[in-house]
Amino acid sequence: MPDRNGVVSLEGETALITGGATGLGFGIAHAFATAGAKVILMGRREELLRQACARLGGAAQHITGDVTDHEAAGPIIEALQQRNDFISILVNNAGNHLKKPAAETSEREFQSVLNTHVVGAFAFTRRLIPAMTERRRGSILFLASMASLMGLPLVTAYSAAKSAYLGLVRSLACELGPHGVRVNAIAPGWIETPMLERALQGDPARARRIRERTPLGGFGSPEDIGWAAVYLCSPAARFVTGAVLPVDGGASIGF
Repeated sequence: MPDRNGVVSLEGETALITGGATGLGFGIAHAFATAGAKVILMGRREELLRQACARLGGAAQHITGDVTDHEAAGPIIEALQQRNDFISILVNNAGNHLKKPAAETSEREFQSVLNTHVVGAFAFTRRLIPAMTERRRGSILFLASMASLMGLPLVTAYSAAKSAYLGLVRSLACELGPHGVRVNAIAPGWIETPMLERALQGDPARARRIRERTPLGGFGSPEDIGWAAVYLCSPAARFVTGAVLPVDGGASIGF
């Protein structure tokens, strides 16, 4: 990414990325590290975290944690702050998915998706707010979805969770803006990840429909999400808060 004046540089920043070892999380981590940030990857699987950090090089570290263990969020953040002094960027990326008809989705399943996306993200966000507001700088980024913007069948719980992100973004942006902290979201479209591969496996007709309704054609890459995240967390977006940026090849407005 061009950086003639440092406005899209993340030099001097430290970013915590939940679910950062694979998929979109790793794409964001790679872009952040390329832009000069130190990155901390959090996830449940130690070996995947180690492998991801090895690929990223010296700018990366990791910590094992589960966003659904809400009480552990405090100790994890405290340990990371002792190790890194100040975490200036939080990317709430970790999540789960449930594809089921609404009538067959149990309350327990519905709650599980909300606990992972909404409560899990909030648990980490609220524990980083004091340090960010004290220093009067920081950027919090939520990974929303096209399900935040349009109706999609068979993903009622996921849609509810991702739509809740938009309320969090707007409310937090208004509350934290006067303290120098920005809050934004990215709404990815169909991105080439293992999750998309599983969703489209054995269904070439669906893959064709997606391409046909996407104005730019084809699927995006994790790096497309990563560079959008770099922009939103960099000085280039210093006057951007409360925004939801679709990175979807135009799919959310295509016909």
